[in-house]
Amino acid sequence: MSLALTDTDRPYLPRGVRMVEDRLRGGKVLLAPEKAIALDMIGEAILSRVDGNAEFGAIIADLATTYDAPEEQISKDVQRFMIGLRARMFLGVHS
Repeated sequence: MSLALTDTDRPYLPRGVRMVEDRLRGGKVLLAPEKAIALDMIGEAILSRVDGNAEFGAIIADLATTYDAPEEQISKDVQRFMIGLRARMFLGVHS
């Protein structure tokens, strides 16, 4: 099974995974049972668009427009980020 997302895949945060404010250190953290990942501004920007309804292609287009960046580069970076999250069970995908 490939962890890569297609343009029509709809990523979501699985049950028990959520993005929260880290009041102690500032910034956002992705929390899962007994695991946590500190997010930088880029990770936060990506995950703020993950709602289970938005397709991967639409997320890429929105990020490219928002940050005035080439979709091809955004797609590669976001794909790599999401593959890492899927591998660690922080992200699910509806096909």
